[in-house]
Amino acid sequence: MKLDLKSLYKQEIVPAMIEAFGYKNIEEVPKIVKISVNRGIGEASKNSKELDASVQEMALIVGQQPTINKSRKSVAGFKIRDGMSIGSSVTLRKIQMYTFLTKLIHIVLPRIRDFRGIDPNGFDGRGNYNLGLKEQLIFPEISYDDVTQIRGLDISIVTTAKTDEEAHALLKAFGMPFAKT
Repeated sequence: MKLDLKSLYKQEIVPAMIEAFGYKNIEEVPKIVKISVNRGIGEASKNSKELDASVQEMALIVGQQPTINKSRKSVAGFKIRDGMSIGSSVTLRKIQMYTFLTKLIHIVLPRIRDFRGIDPNGFDGRGNYNLGLKEQLIFPEISYDDVTQIRGLDISIVTTAKTDEEAHALLKAFGMPFAKT
């Protein structure tokens, strides 16, 4: 029987990371703190229905109602005024985080066309990983007929790892399919 990711972390990943990196305390072992999913919606300034459709899609994808992000200042070049809705975001923690990560690793990423693994250079230098998806149709909850426009998502996986090497080993142990370099 396959373990869920939280049990996998406690039973297999923690002992393997202690052995590999020589941690002296179990609390030193890196862990995933949160997953942040963001989407910018440029058309929202012109069409409020696009914003509503995007928020509904994101709620279906992550299983949690997203917050709507508003602009902080006016930008004349983009025709954006102060306080306009320009995007949406969700922060997942605990059970929802592990559920989304399981779905991302085992269902969504293999559905990407010509998938050869995710970029191993997406780390930010502090142990966090950032991933961009170009379309929402790879998620099984999204019906092709209901989509009005192809939109992407930005996914940030925040860990307690101090280096990118530790974070890479942690995500690899969870089953993240990194591309061969």
